[in-house]
Parts: sequence; C-alpha cells; structure tokens
Amino acid sequence: MPATCPVPTRTGGASPLHYGIDQATSVSMAEHPTGIPIQLEPLVTRVLAPNPSPYTFGGTQTYIVGGSDLAVIDPGPDDPDHIDALLRTIAGRPVVAILITHHHRDHSPGSRPLAAATGAPIVGADPHHIASDDGRADAAFDTDYAPARVLAEGDEVAGNGWTLRALATPGHTSNHLAYALSESGALFSGDHVMGWATSVISPPDGDMSQYMASLDKLLGRDDRVYYPGHGEAVDSPQRLVRGMLGHRKQREGQILRLLRTAPLTLSAMTARMYVGLDPRLVPAAERSVLAHLFDLRARGLVNEEGDAWRIAT
Repeated sequence: MPATCPVPTRTGGASPLHYGIDQATSVSMAEHPTGIPIQLEPLVTRVLAPNPSPYTFGGTQTYIVGGSDLAVIDPGPDDPDHIDALLRTIAGRPVVAILITHHHRDHSPGSRPLAAATGAPIVGADPHHIASDDGRADAAFDTDYAPARVLAEGDEVAGNGWTLRALATPGHTSNHLAYALSESGALFSGDHVMGWATSVISPPDGDMSQYMASLDKLLGRDDRVYYPGHGEAVDSPQRLVRGMLGHRKQREGQILRLLRTAPLTLSAMTARMYVGLDPRLVPAAERSVLAHLFDLRARGLVNEEGDAWRIAT
C-alpha cells in the first residue's frame, strides 16, 4: 500500500498492501510496452512486467545487470509472458544470481521459474513471515519465497565488470534491501524510494521509524540515480529523498494538529487527511497513518484509548 493527490487509476491485480497513496513526482513514467527490454545505461536493462494497478503504477520493473554474465533484480510476478521476456533478454548468458529487494508478491514469485530456467540461485531479502491474529498481515508477501542465500548490509554479488552491494533499507518492509551498482553509481531502490509515489508503511512489518532512518541513510550517500521497483528512474535522488522526509514530517504534524482538537479514530483521521483519495486506496492510507501513530506513540506523543487516538498528556 503505500499527500492528498490520488495515484494514477490503472487497473490490475496487485495486492492492496503495497504502494502509492502519495504522489512523489509530477513526472509520469513514459509509456512503453511490457516485455520490451529498455537499456538504461551500459550495464542496466529494464523489462516491465504486465501487472499495472493503482498500487504498482505501470507494473513491476525487473532490472538485468551486466554484460557477458548477469544478475536479475526483482523478477516480479510469476507471469509466463514476463518470464519469457526476461529469458529472451538474457539470451542464454549465464545468470550469476537472482536478487530480491523484498518478498512482496509483485517482486519475488517470478524468481522460481526464472531460477528453474537459468540455474541461478535466488539471493537477497530474509524470507520472514508475519504472524497476526486475523491472518491478513502476511497477505502481501510471497510465502513460498526461499532464497539460497540471505544478504545483509555490505554483502556483494559480482560478475564480469559489475558488483552489486546490498544496502539494508527497512521501513516499507522490515527485510527490504536496496542494491548499489559500484561501477556506475546507480542504486536499485526497490519500493523504498520510487519514482512515482511514496511507499506505504504497513504495520506490523512496516515501520515508520525504520523508514525515516533508512531515508536519512540514503541522504548520506552520493548515488547518481535510483532505479525503483515502480516508476521512472530518479535522476535527482537526494532532492527526492529530502522531499520525502519533509513530506512524512508534514504528515506527522497534520496528525498532531488533528488530535489536538479532539480524539479521533483511525478511519476518521484518514478521511480528514486524504480528501478525495481513490476509495480503493483508503485501506492503504489507513495503514500509513497507523504507522505514523505507532511511531508517535513510541515517542510518547500520542496514546490509544479504545478505538480512538489522542494527544498524550
């Protein structure tokens, strides 16, 4: 699921626990057909999966990195047409690894048929699962995801002329990784920073405090460009990250101002904060507001009493 601007109203079958409520940029992704490889720079080719929706924008973007040998980042859904498009782009070259930023169902299921076809190991995010009383917390996750190797901060996957280094960026999910391409200064940012909208932070796995810390972490880097899981490449990453930090702080201030007037339920607060939002995205908006509330509660600024939230006294 990922400020008051509604996202593009495409249709599709992605889980409503993913992406963009808050439009991040005014630049729309250029229309191009799914399944067609687009070379972004000498070592990076993008292939768009056919899974557009209000939560995935134009679809999940799979990145193929390398030349004589390859890495594949986020092979997307288990869609036969998309897997065939990836195999045509790979064109028989050896695949060193299939890397996963996080195991949401629009990012990792395609890893299994791709691994079967190429013999490449699946590596990346930790394959944890989320327990909850109502059973819905794990709904967005690929529960069959089982990497051969879990990557941590600083771990590398390398091939002929390319090196990808893992960067822990929890927040959207607790296991989210980004991957830095050392040779070009590119960062594959997954769903942590996207080129079209802010990321949904959905408790219990999504954590606003971790998300803000991960954004701060990116500000300390000098990456040249971000290639996100959804949306166009981000050519001014530092500016976008500063804007996202400012936006989240504005949302936090909005919550505190509302609660200073009167206690409010989560749904009432969301309705007042997201006027005119596409109704399909309201549940996602509530999850992000809840993540802010949990963060504010941990800092002693708000309390929860029954169904209502109020300013701490």
